[in-house]
Amino acid sequence: MKLAEYIKNNALEGNERLLALEEKLAGAGNILYKIYSPGDLEPDTDMLLSVGGDGTFLSASKRAGDTEIPVLGVNLGRLGFLSENAPEDVAKAILSGKYEIEDRSLLKVEMPFEKEIYPYALNEVCLHRQGASILGIDLSIDGHMLPQFYADGILVATSSGSTAYSLSVGGPICTPEAKVFIVSPVAPHNLNVRPIVVPDSSSISISLVSRDPNVMLSIDNRSIPVPKDTTFTISMAQFSLKRVRLPRSGFVKALTEKLFWGEDKRNGNGQ
Repeated sequence: MKLAEYIKNNALEGNERLLALEEKLAGAGNILYKIYSPGDLEPDTDMLLSVGGDGTFLSASKRAGDTEIPVLGVNLGRLGFLSENAPEDVAKAILSGKYEIEDRSLLKVEMPFEKEIYPYALNEVCLHRQGASILGIDLSIDGHMLPQFYADGILVATSSGSTAYSLSVGGPICTPEAKVFIVSPVAPHNLNVRPIVVPDSSSISISLVSRDPNVMLSIDNRSIPVPKDTTFTISMAQFSLKRVRLPRSGFVKALTEKLFWGEDKRNGNGQ
């Protein structure tokens, strides 16, 4: 196999577990090469290894773009929902061919002006205040306008992103296979405004009212200031991300191990 390798944190280059993984893969006849930008991906690449944590995986997904090259997360970071696999398990899976490739939906944000930012998100798109003034938010879903509400911002997440920023602002947890978007207010100033789950076929339009001239647009782990009087349209991208999943991994397993779902001393864990 021809394997590209993306490492965002240079401090991981000499990691012993990573070196052991590279040695096993190369020793079995696989070709490995490192990439830094999307243009570095070579023809006939079979897989992109994202080495680090979930932030690195988001950056790797940008580099994969619409190439349909599957991305496999090698976890040398912290939480690891997207990048959940230990290097030892990755070597075993690749050498045995025991892995699956799943499709993860992406968000696309459209703006009425050109901005030098990759407009696709695996986890979420968020608009939030940059200054002290609270935002008035006008939200439309498939042309149906909701009443204006006030908040620090508004977030639209994929089911993949339900365990990321969306979870922190009170959004529901969704399985990655769920074909939905989660629309969540960020610190709303209305007691009756709550997250809403809509089909991923929806077109979501957002415009803002603020006394500050700019707001911040965040697309996964990339952010830029944008004019407050802009209308943004968010919908499903026309291509998906191919993500490699190992046999022993799984969403429920990640919930229990990473977020300690249901941990309770009454469950009898020997403590």
